Amino acid sequence: MTRIGEEPIKIEEGITVNISGKEIEISGPKGELKITLPEVLSAEEKDGNIVLSRSNEEKQTRSLQGTLRMEIYNAVKGVKDGYEKKLELVGVGYRAKMEGTTLVLSLGWNHPVKVEAPEGIEIEVPEETAVTIKGIDKQLVGETAAKIRGIRKPEPYKGKGIRYEGEYIKIKTPKVVAAA
Repeated sequence: MTRIGEEPIKIEEGITVNISGKEIEISGPKGELKITLPEVLSAEEKDGNIVLSRSNEEKQTRSLQGTLRMEIYNAVKGVKDGYEKKLELVGVGYRAKMEGTTLVLSLGWNHPVKVEAPEGIEIEVPEETAVTIKGIDKQLVGETAAKIRGIRKPEPYKGKGIRYEGEYIKIKTPKVVAAA
């Protein structure tokens, strides 16, 4: 059994943490994030570290402590460095472009698909077949990337669709109709 929830989170230089009751405010050069703790957990700052403690030893509380510890760690890392996911568009005529804060995707349908960037997320299109999603909240970056990928998932026969950069799609052999 791991003890991730009990490990302290190092507060790096340039990051300020404000703990008031069940609210943790983490701010750094890239932005600011707030995390609210449940009643069974509490946080305190000791020697340049954030330490989470729990009020009981129930299994649910222990797992919650590990989850929130990683959420706080990801917030500390996010406000310092930020997160990014890259997507590739594979297919003839599959293109992406930006119109203001809206991502416009041409995916082989008779209409373009428009995706509005959520607050705190920056979408870039460095080339027509690549999309980069950036932000300080790891969960929101991943959720936005998954939402865009879900518009046209890679299909297993030709591999066309939207995929993560470097994602491997196992190509199936085409279905053959038996000649009679």
